[in-house]
Amino acid sequence: MTVPARIAQGKKARPRKIERIEAIPRNRNSSTDAEALLLWYDRHRRVLPWRALPGEKPDAYRVWLSEIMLQQTTVKAVAPYFARFSARWSNVGALAQAPLDDVLKLWAGLGYYARARNLHACAKAVVERHGGNFPESEAELGALPGIGPYSAAAIAAIAFGARTAAIDGNGERLLARFFAVEANLPAAKPQIRRLAESLLPAARAGDFAQALMDLGATICTPKKPACALCPWEQTCLARRRGDPETFPRKARKPRGQLRRGAAFVLKRAGNAILLRRRAMDGLLGGMVEVPTTEWTPDFEEANALAHAPHPRCAEPKWRRLPGVVAHVFTHFPLELLVYTATVGADAPAPEGMRWVTIPELAGEALPTVMRKVLAHALPSAAIANGAAGVLMDARGRQRRAK
Repeated sequence: MTVPARIAQGKKARPRKIERIEAIPRNRNSSTDAEALLLWYDRHRRVLPWRALPGEKPDAYRVWLSEIMLQQTTVKAVAPYFARFSARWSNVGALAQAPLDDVLKLWAGLGYYARARNLHACAKAVVERHGGNFPESEAELGALPGIGPYSAAAIAAIAFGARTAAIDGNGERLLARFFAVEANLPAAKPQIRRLAESLLPAARAGDFAQALMDLGATICTPKKPACALCPWEQTCLARRRGDPETFPRKARKPRGQLRRGAAFVLKRAGNAILLRRRAMDGLLGGMVEVPTTEWTPDFEEANALAHAPHPRCAEPKWRRLPGVVAHVFTHFPLELLVYTATVGADAPAPEGMRWVTIPELAGEALPTVMRKVLAHALPSAAIANGAAGVLMDARGRQRRAK
């Protein structure tokens, strides 16, 4: 029975229809599919600050920097950070010599801060192990700090032309639809990679990887994909089924348990705020914060002030502000109570902490959750007098910071 005849039979025939479509051999058409995608890419490729223009040789440093920044972050969010990083450190050697604190400061607000620490560690490793030149093999790239399997494949393909499948989130969605992959992500990742490898062209693997990214980002979008504009419209199995938006299949993510805590914004007469640095390991490692309690599901407000900072020769009178500061990390939501107090201009900072004037906050490596705390605690007049850049900027990044 033909596929149209089975479709005409209605809902009961659907399982047989899917089985028949998925059984269609694709190897004979893989080169045609790749050619169609590359032809589309040549006409519609995005112009991105880290992407080499047609005919240009890709710069491995810029490819690597962009790939690390783009992990779980949008192109729109990354673009200004990439511009600032590449302007300040134009090559991997310069980045390797930079103090980690400077890297964290420039990264502040982009989120997923372990990437910044790994970025710096990777730059140092490239200099120490490879003489300042990125290795070309996928295996050697994957051995560097912060470079996982996808990033290694992407850098190898885009920077060095290695014939390997680099599949980002956009590519996974695109290929899951193209092949109507029924398995749930993330378990389906190995299957999707094998299917991508079956489509790889003999040449232009880097362009093929970027074409998948661009097609997924601009045409094969999560909602309302523009199938009529897709070069794979006729061969996409999900399109033929009529349900592309149901792919990729995803297992439901468990929501992390709410954690709570308190943050202490201590002001010193003379317009300074008490800050400290978080431990290098763990969440927000190496970033700067106001003192806080631990963030736990069983936080007890009655015990909060026992964890407040107490400068020598000063006894702050803490006042709790109305409301809470809410933030969502990758694995859990957080709510922070905010307490404020003021001490004299000569109050020394407790051990391991320091005073920072409000105008200088913009240069600190403050994660977004801390920017929210400061925005909640500081009066609008103080923000207007110098903190507007760091505090107001945080409000536009609440969704992305992790």
